[in-house]
Amino acid sequence: MAGVRMTWRRNEEIFGEGEPATCVYRVLKGVVRTYRILADGRRQIAEFFLPGEVFGLHARAVHQASAEAVTDCEVVAVRRGQLSERAMTDGATAHKLLALTLHQLLRSEEHMLILGRKTASERLAWFLMDMAERIPAPNRVELPMSRQDIADYLGLTIETVSRTMTQLQDDGVIELPTRRQVVLRERQTLMDLAA
Repeated sequence: MAGVRMTWRRNEEIFGEGEPATCVYRVLKGVVRTYRILADGRRQIAEFFLPGEVFGLHARAVHQASAEAVTDCEVVAVRRGQLSERAMTDGATAHKLLALTLHQLLRSEEHMLILGRKTASERLAWFLMDMAERIPAPNRVELPMSRQDIADYLGLTIETVSRTMTQLQDDGVIELPTRRQVVLRERQTLMDLAA
C-alpha cells in the first residue's frame, strides 16, 4: 500500500506512549526501538524493528509504547484507517495483517519468557542468536544498538551485559572485534544457552 516516507535522526522520537495511533509503520532503513518508561524511571525496551519489519500495530486507538530511531532511519507510514478499509475488501491484506499480528504476539511471548526465566548469559545468548537470524551474516553480527539498549531490552544492567559479553568472549564462544561487532565462534553453544 502507498504510504508516506519519513526520516528520523538517531534517538529522535517517532511517536510517544499515549499519543493517537493513526499510522502503522514499516522500516525501510535503520533500526527502531519501542519502549515504555516504568514508574520508577527505568526504561524497558519492548522490541527492536529492523528493515522490512512493521511496528505501530496496536489494538487500541493510542500507542501503548513510545518509538524512537536507534539509528538514522527511514520508514513508510500508512494510515490505519486506509489499512483497515483495504483489509475489509482484500483478503490478502487481511491475511497479512493477521500474520503480522500473530508474529508480534509470538515475539512478545518469547521475550516475556526470556525476561522471566533466564540467566544473564542465557538472555544474552538468546539475543545474539535472534539478531544473527534477523541480520543475516555468516557468524558475524553488527549490533546497531548500544549496550544500554541491550540491557534495557533484556532486563539487565549495562554492567551485567558488558560482564557477560566479556565472559562469553573469554570462554571462546564469541569474539568482540569492536564494541558493536560480535563474531559467533561457537554457534551451537549459544543455541544451547538460548534454548
